Amino acid sequence: MQDELLTIGRFARLCRLSVKQLRHYGEIGLLAPVRVDVGSGYRYYAPDQARDALTIALLREMDLPLAVIAQALAAEPEHRAQVLRAERDRLAERISKDRARLGLLERLAEAGLPGHEVTLNREPERRLAVVRAVCTPAGIGGVVEECVGRLLPLLGMAGIAWEPPLWGLYPLDLKERMEITVGAQVPQGEGLPGLEFEVLTGGLVAETMHIGPYEQLPLAYHALFAAIHERGLRPRAPVREAYLVGPAEAPHEELMTRLIIPVQESTT
Repeated sequence: MQDELLTIGRFARLCRLSVKQLRHYGEIGLLAPVRVDVGSGYRYYAPDQARDALTIALLREMDLPLAVIAQALAAEPEHRAQVLRAERDRLAERISKDRARLGLLERLAEAGLPGHEVTLNREPERRLAVVRAVCTPAGIGGVVEECVGRLLPLLGMAGIAWEPPLWGLYPLDLKERMEITVGAQVPQGEGLPGLEFEVLTGGLVAETMHIGPYEQLPLAYHALFAAIHERGLRPRAPVREAYLVGPAEAPHEELMTRLIIPVQESTT
């Protein structure tokens, strides 16, 4: 039986893994040797373990966590595909976030911090028909698009006339899981399942205009929040975005977004 097995060194070379990796995978139960010599402690592997070992090496090369790899190896083929698709989606979200960061860094490297003009104004009360969703900061763009796709048909079904632009409402702090709201200003109307109404109170606000892709909105928010704190004001939720020129109307470089944050005099 031992003659048919491979030493840990030979098995490591065959499967493009190191001896250290194989020892670790054995310790955590990911890929255990089929035999360990009681006297010498030598570890032996069967040739039919090579497929799993090569799969581990491949997935580790893609930087998948060991816990995900263990889950994939233990799963039936259909469920294994689901595990890998879920990891693919998480990777796509990370790539999207990294691309946005890269764009911001390129703009900062070329032109420094942009000079957004921040003004204080009085904002009127607004009545919005809204839909809501929960998302991560990286998923905001796709979820807003999905909310718009729900909102406009509901307004049409209810026969509610709305006044452009569309609005996005966000918390002050972008948490890992947060509720966002997309709405349109309406004079009146009755709700439908999935359609709510929200009144945005009027009052003092700080605002600025951002022209360019949504991925660069953090630059405008940087200027907006800095101006609020420099003036001794306190920001209040929700943060409001008015999409004056959207993706259906212009290239990304010409998108126009009005950023509005309600403020009050700081008590500290």
